[in-house]
Amino acid sequence: MVQKERLKLGLIFNFDPVWMGGSIYLTNSIRIFKFLEDKDMPKIFVFYNPLLKNFIDEIDYPYAEFIPHQFPRLYKGYIQSWLKGKNVFVDDLIAEYHLDAVFPMHEYPVKSKSKAKLVSWYADLQHMRYPEFWSKKKRAGRYAKIRFILNNSKDLVLSSQAVKDDFNHFFKMPKSLKVHIYHFVSIIEGLPDVSIEDLREKYGLKENYFMISNQFHKHKNHKVVFEAVAMLKKKGIPVNIAITGRFPVAENSPYLSQLHDIVNENNLKDQISFLGLIPRGDQLMLMKYSQAIIQPSLFEGWSTVIEDARSLQVPVIASSLPVNIEQLQEKGTYFEPFDVETLANHLVNAPKRDFGVDLYEPYEDRMKKAAYELLNVFLD
Repeated sequence: MVQKERLKLGLIFNFDPVWMGGSIYLTNSIRIFKFLEDKDMPKIFVFYNPLLKNFIDEIDYPYAEFIPHQFPRLYKGYIQSWLKGKNVFVDDLIAEYHLDAVFPMHEYPVKSKSKAKLVSWYADLQHMRYPEFWSKKKRAGRYAKIRFILNNSKDLVLSSQAVKDDFNHFFKMPKSLKVHIYHFVSIIEGLPDVSIEDLREKYGLKENYFMISNQFHKHKNHKVVFEAVAMLKKKGIPVNIAITGRFPVAENSPYLSQLHDIVNENNLKDQISFLGLIPRGDQLMLMKYSQAIIQPSLFEGWSTVIEDARSLQVPVIASSLPVNIEQLQEKGTYFEPFDVETLANHLVNAPKRDFGVDLYEPYEDRMKKAAYELLNVFLD
């Protein structure tokens, strides 16, 4: 019996190094294929920006080739594509490596004449829902990029039904465009061989704590959590919060200053711990043994933090965004994003953790289901 040839899939690993979400998304998109049957695993060619090599070094996949690549500068690449009538970001790679498909396509200045299946991806439309969080220049750039994708792409992957609903709300979607919803999952491998007691000592945490793992952007809405902790303190009820996430690049971040003001004005330094960007293994262990993970965000396309919680079997207290409800369904505990009192009540009434109880679908089942869901995007 002749072994069928593996699908040759090119992955474009070219994100702003500051944007952790994009790099984590694509890293997991590669690693998820390990949950396929061997006969179904594609051969993956990862074309990566050398600035992202630290992410590449963490990927273990048996049929992968990692190729450093200098992608064209954005504006120059668009102009060259228009002049040459081909997509200079990927067309030469497709020809050289005989690729059957490419993902994720962010730069789509022209329709491609290649026979390869080129699949676009867009994380979310936060800039449309919350334009006040974005500069006019960045909003214009995102809008233009989306217009090129909608005009020139045949396949588009979105992270959730909520994002698809936003696209249908803000844009007239071409009938020729096939929209796929791929629900990203978090792959948890090799938690560090360290006790939670040692980790708590390392980071100065008390035995019982809740956890927030978001970057310090205003739409992540840490403020509502801080205000809930302050409200409970006035009632004599201590609640402890551990916060991980990359601190803002700007030295004088107004948002981070606002959070510190709440801490200082309410004397919460012993209850709210800013841990910064810590090793991934440490972060996951702290998540696993927290009372619950809090996801207070005002906007998400599909929350990586919630997916981490599901993979670790940790309860989640989340803002009542449609996308959060789409992820957690009846398993989540919800509050309106600015409802301090309801959140405070959830914190007080959070049940004691029973680490022997699985809250969500079994890990291996979820991973395999997601792997075939993503693979089918390139086979349809």
